[in-house]
Amino acid sequence: MTPTVIPVSAPPSLSVRDSEARFPVRRIYCVGRNFADHAKEMGATVDRGNPVFFMKPGDAVVPGGGRVPYPSGTRDLHHEVELVVALGRDA
Repeated sequence: MTPTVIPVSAPPSLSVRDSEARFPVRRIYCVGRNFADHAKEMGATVDRGNPVFFMKPGDAVVPGGGRVPYPSGTRDLHHEVELVVALGRDA
């Protein structure tokens, strides 16, 4: 394997209910401004027909109450919770 300039972390993964297997998380597709109250809180005009789509990297996953690092100078930290769903062949 080619050496890297910085250490490479293990791929993030989540437990699978009723299984010893793990599910690898590579990318997370998200929909924003789909809740009127949250859109108002973020200062956006509420427009039911105009959600925002974005992605988060797999390493944004913090399973089971893990630590969420953020810069010490942060004065206005917003948090969100995303539901990760794996769809199988029979989706």
